[in-house]
Amino acid sequence: MTVTQVTEPNREDPMLRTTLSALLAATLLAGGATAALSQEFTLRATATSNTDDEDYDGLIVFKNHVENASNGRIAVELFIGTQLCATGEECLQGVSDGSIDIFISTSGGAAGLFPYIQVLDLPYLMSDDRIAEHVLSGDFVRKLRGMALADSDNTIRLMTVGNTGGWRNYANTKRVVRTPADLAGLKLRTVPAELPQVLARALGAAPTPIPWPELFTSLQTGIVEGTANGITDIMNMRFPDAGLKYITLDGHSYMGAFWWMSNQNFLALPEDLRLVVIDGFAALQQATFASPKRKSIAAYEAFLAAGGNIYVPSPEEKAAFQAAAAPVFEWFKTNVRGGPEVFDALLQAVAVAEAEIGAARAADLN
Repeated sequence: MTVTQVTEPNREDPMLRTTLSALLAATLLAGGATAALSQEFTLRATATSNTDDEDYDGLIVFKNHVENASNGRIAVELFIGTQLCATGEECLQGVSDGSIDIFISTSGGAAGLFPYIQVLDLPYLMSDDRIAEHVLSGDFVRKLRGMALADSDNTIRLMTVGNTGGWRNYANTKRVVRTPADLAGLKLRTVPAELPQVLARALGAAPTPIPWPELFTSLQTGIVEGTANGITDIMNMRFPDAGLKYITLDGHSYMGAFWWMSNQNFLALPEDLRLVVIDGFAALQQATFASPKRKSIAAYEAFLAAGGNIYVPSPEEKAAFQAAAAPVFEWFKTNVRGGPEVFDALLQAVAVAEAEIGAARAADLN
């Protein structure tokens, strides 16, 4: 056996130090280049809400899914608040021109461009979460997608519809609301869109358009006396401190969240990564379906602890609300562009959902 003696290199040798430094620099550069090559695309997603919101919960799930499933080829950057844009119109313009990849809006935030999406604001058409989630996971959303693409010259793509706060219920500072008669004359806050104002008048209330940031003070000073919101929004905004005491759980409309994406940026992705993004939005949708259910438990407890009153209408009382609101459907079909088309599509999707879920419930009873 031959033994070869290995001597330690002279690290003080200037030439050797130069060689080692060069090798180290080359290694670091190679690693950086590999990391840069692995990330091929960046998606900029914005929600003009806050980190307590269901929208943020959905974005965290989306980011985790897309970055992992793409093996780092897609990076997702989140901008929460008004860092990229402040209004629905401004944000959707960013989506249209491709400077913003992903944006979430309520129906009110996008109704100026796509008025027919207010169909989800029509009252008492979907009875519960299972029905709503079935409807929003099927062809009805693809119908809305096709209409939005056509109306935006193929620049704004509807990816999915989730939830942003549960169900809208009537809440006020004055009295328990058991029937539409109890809403008579009540100054009810609405968004500036026409549909919620038409609905408020149909129920006998006095619609009062107020921007969301001004609602606390408006309740406190009596400019408005009521609102229609989900319990998580009510408690996140501390409306009981402004005098809000009464909630009627009529659940008149599902608080849909519309997730938009730049169509050109979506189509610029290779097909395998487009599938990753599609599955990411499916995961996001499930997260936003679940988030308000969990958060509403503590929110209702906090509302009661603050002295709030929660009223659950009887089936007969809820039927009275439905009857009073019925004229709004005809108004929607007559006055909203695309109204008849999406109204019929929603009714058809609800009928299918009720039949399929009804059958499943019956089967599970045995």
